[in-house]
Amino acid sequence: MASYVTPGFNSQVRLAYAGPTGMTVSWNTFSHLPQPTVCYGRQPWALTECVSSNISVTYNTSLTYNNHVTISNLEPDTTYYYLPEPLLLGDSPDSPSVPYQFRTARPAGDPTPYSIAVVVDLGTMGRMGLTTWAGKDVSPNNTLGPHDNNTIQSLAAVVDQYDFLWQPGDFAYADYWLKEEIEDFLPNTTVADGYKVYESILNDFYDEMTPITALRPFMVGPGNHEANCDAGGMKDPQENITFTDSICMPGQNNFTGYIHHFRMPSPESGGTGNFWYSFDHGMVHYIQLDTETDLGHGFIGPDQTGGVEGYHTGPFNRSIDAQTDWLEADLAAVDRRKTPWVIVSGHRPWYLSYANDSKTICWSCKDVFEPLFLMYGVDLYLSGHAHFYQRSAPIADGVIDPNELNNPSAPWYITNGAGGHYDGLDAMAKPPAPYQRFGLDTHDGIYGWSKLTFHNCTHLTHEFVASRNGTVLDTATLFKDRVC
Repeated sequence: MASYVTPGFNSQVRLAYAGPTGMTVSWNTFSHLPQPTVCYGRQPWALTECVSSNISVTYNTSLTYNNHVTISNLEPDTTYYYLPEPLLLGDSPDSPSVPYQFRTARPAGDPTPYSIAVVVDLGTMGRMGLTTWAGKDVSPNNTLGPHDNNTIQSLAAVVDQYDFLWQPGDFAYADYWLKEEIEDFLPNTTVADGYKVYESILNDFYDEMTPITALRPFMVGPGNHEANCDAGGMKDPQENITFTDSICMPGQNNFTGYIHHFRMPSPESGGTGNFWYSFDHGMVHYIQLDTETDLGHGFIGPDQTGGVEGYHTGPFNRSIDAQTDWLEADLAAVDRRKTPWVIVSGHRPWYLSYANDSKTICWSCKDVFEPLFLMYGVDLYLSGHAHFYQRSAPIADGVIDPNELNNPSAPWYITNGAGGHYDGLDAMAKPPAPYQRFGLDTHDGIYGWSKLTFHNCTHLTHEFVASRNGTVLDTATLFKDRVC
């Protein structure tokens, strides 16, 4: 399938499911739109239906406006063609030669096999991010080879092979702008002008993603690098100053960019904003969790400091137990006859072979989420945060399920934070944790993404796809003994 994205047009078109028969179209413009409009139809030459909204929002320091329009009452599992304004004008040199297209969600209970793509910790590629060279203190082993595809290119090349893209956290790594400058990768700027660099990195990332997100729903969750403008806590080596959120300009803290940029299906699933929600697609019920704030049961954030790594982010719901209460109600309501598979994602893991586990493993997440996973039979938990790939065995409260992948009663845990960004990959613990079954880390220097294929109600295959050349470096299939 061709990508109809015209170079130079900062449209950042992206899709998201909005319930079983809806689709939200989002895009960015350089000025406010009084009435954002999307026209669509069943044929590319007949965009006869138009829908408008009043959502054209920005924030302090943003260089663009985020526009959101939800199209409702569509036919399920059906292809539609669409264009948002200002591309509707037709006389702009940036207008695509034909409309974009999307396919609505498969109805719950549809047993047709399909695949999805999952990527975590995916940053900006090219001149402001991951490329063939990096600044000082970044291992040359973690830059791209001269003939490597990056992960965005890899995902775009096979966009016809998956129904949607899921990214549970860490987009662009715009908060690393100061680190990239200190390491002589980006030109130096003043703290006062740092927001321009931050926003430029964000815009580069979403522009680069448009060949994928204009054609496939982009379902997202929050990560720690959305929390603030400098979550890296870099030091100025000349003045020995540790930069904190005091350098953050208005609009670049507390997930502001993330909140404005996306519209996830929380209204349809009873969730909260872009932070936690659920949706059905064919034989699967998908749940996105927030591992950064609002954990509940006395836990405000993953490090118990009142937010992400001391940044005092959130909460995003008035009730301290809102997310866990919602999760239990959502899991209890799943009709396993229609959606036998229940797949959950969150940014942070709690079973991990990581050399720096004290800052990465989310024990408070385990305390609040794992009991519900076990109670309601969650099949798979996907995470990132650690910048490597680890496939683990199914685990229940730290104990490896004796059945392994042959009809386990415990959830399967996979962490794939190898999407790729400027800083490179992390090191796994040596020796590995006893539950680790396969791993790739900084010593391998391989970036990649996950492909999940649901064959039927009993078999699910996970593959690690190497971005550089599209080869599959790890594959495993989970079997559940169910009647389809």
